[in-house]
Amino acid sequence: MEFQFQFDWQAAIDSIPFLLEGIPYTLLISFGGLVIGFALGIFFGLLSINKRWFLKWPATAYIEIFRGTPILVQVLFIFYGLPDLIGGPIDPLTAGIAAIALNSGAYISEVVRGGVQSIAKGQSEAGLSLGLSRTQTFWSIIWPQAFRRMIPPLGNQAIVSIKDTSLFSVIGVGELVRQGQIYIANTFTAFEVYFVVAILYLAITLSLSLILRYVERRGLVSV
Repeated sequence: MEFQFQFDWQAAIDSIPFLLEGIPYTLLISFGGLVIGFALGIFFGLLSINKRWFLKWPATAYIEIFRGTPILVQVLFIFYGLPDLIGGPIDPLTAGIAAIALNSGAYISEVVRGGVQSIAKGQSEAGLSLGLSRTQTFWSIIWPQAFRRMIPPLGNQAIVSIKDTSLFSVIGVGELVRQGQIYIANTFTAFEVYFVVAILYLAITLSLSLILRYVERRGLVSV
């Protein structure tokens, strides 16, 4: 039997308005989760380099658990498992944001740890010699330098988190992939629809990459 496939451009174009409805959810989950994840990353990243074991070990455990397990398992546990513990359902959008926050927070913790430890010890000694306290030295001298070095890997984590939202269709979040699945169920144009979904993800991640490259060209990032 001869099989011929012809790409239906009209079907792809027709799907765009429906698919675009998923972009706000994709951006809300990814960037909402990243904001919380950044706060978690700073907190646990700094704890992981603390010399006190009772602070360092819990931070290390959090980092290893969420870096060592798939984000799909994490969001399924949050959405289906936690309700049994707390005695109530969790909204899919909330579960998605929480999964991105916890997962990205673990990776950002390592970025923070690496960034801070990359600063020469002489910088701390210089701050102390100027009469600054250790806290003042850290936030005024160490952190600004470390943060500039963190920007490229933080940007990479943002791109990864945007792509990770595609997995959350399994819990019914109306992001890009979920919108694509709904549209395909009614039109049976899987190839064309998933092609457009891929293009939309590429447009989002490329836009973010271009912004990051612009920041680097402007000399605002020290690598």
